[in-house]
Amino acid sequence: MPQPSEMLKDLRIDRSAPARSNAGWVLVVFALVALAVAGGWWWFGQAQAATVRTATVQESAGGGAGTVLNATGYVTARRKATLAAKITGKLTEVNIEEGMRVKEGHVVARLEDTTSQAELAWSQARLEAARKAMAETEVRLAEARRTLARTQGLKDQGIKSQADLDADQAEVDSLEARLKLQGEEVKVAEGEVALRIRLWEDSIVRAPFGGVVISKDAQVGEMVSPISAGGGFTRTGICTIVDMKSLEIEVDVNEAYIARVQPGQKVEAILDAYPDWRIPAHVITTIPSADRQKATVKVRIGFEQLDPRILPDMGVKVSFLEMAGDTQAASSRRLFIPRTAVRREGEQTIIYVVKQDRLERRAVRLGAPEGDNVVVLAGLNAGEQVVIEGPNNLSDGARVVVR
Repeated sequence: MPQPSEMLKDLRIDRSAPARSNAGWVLVVFALVALAVAGGWWWFGQAQAATVRTATVQESAGGGAGTVLNATGYVTARRKATLAAKITGKLTEVNIEEGMRVKEGHVVARLEDTTSQAELAWSQARLEAARKAMAETEVRLAEARRTLARTQGLKDQGIKSQADLDADQAEVDSLEARLKLQGEEVKVAEGEVALRIRLWEDSIVRAPFGGVVISKDAQVGEMVSPISAGGGFTRTGICTIVDMKSLEIEVDVNEAYIARVQPGQKVEAILDAYPDWRIPAHVITTIPSADRQKATVKVRIGFEQLDPRILPDMGVKVSFLEMAGDTQAASSRRLFIPRTAVRREGEQTIIYVVKQDRLERRAVRLGAPEGDNVVVLAGLNAGEQVVIEGPNNLSDGARVVVR
């Protein structure tokens, strides 16, 4: 059995052996764990953040006449015509192209007129024959009157009898009646010639007013007709002409705000094709009829000065300006936000404002809509960013990513 002293020797630490330390490994493991936790926390926060689109709260420019109503519409022409022939026939000439300017009476197209010209020539020949026959009768009538005068003298001398005088008088009366009949026949022939000329002129299509050709719908060799006939092989229109001097704007205004529109009211128009061009205009009239389906009233607006850049059917946005002395007009300082930013929660109107990647829920008070925007009466400040597109489950304080 070993002695206690020997057992104590076995429990001694050998100081001569090299020391082993695990402190370095502990630090490495701790750093890796910290990085993993931080990365997981960052990824979790980004994954939970909703992606939204924002718009800036806009403030109307101060000074001058304020805008009382916005609307959208189109440029239209009061004088616009699709030209067609009065008769059915084949086109032999088409003298227009798209974009061409024409004057009133310009020959747009011609139809085949061989038959009408032949009928006109026949009528003119009949008229000439009637006139020659009338001239012959006039000569014979003059001779008969001279014969009657001689017979009357001879009867007075007792050389001619009363029977001879009556026969000569009957000849004069007959020729006078024939001359009257032939005069009526000449008038009928003249009327027939005028009719044939009118029918021949119907083969010529002329511009009813000056303007610009905006479409060419038929070609040489095609059949045209004033009515739809022959299926898809017969054209009913040759071209469309627009009087560019008659261009104006037509907009539909919600009937709830039509009281803000008055004849002669100043309007500012902006074409969709030229968003930086503000065109002065004015209200011509309000059409006295409402559309029950859309609950709108049509308003006609005239340009103060026409421009070649203004074309029919262009989209346009208009702003009806405050009239002098209008006590119902809103103040010159107003805030606008897109309609898409407005949300409803029960009876409240809610807007979500983005501040430092966080959402702030705001209850706001809104005014009348004006086009794609709506007036903000309370709850927002100019320059703030509001959410216009995002998930439906947004909440106050939620983290978001703006794109």
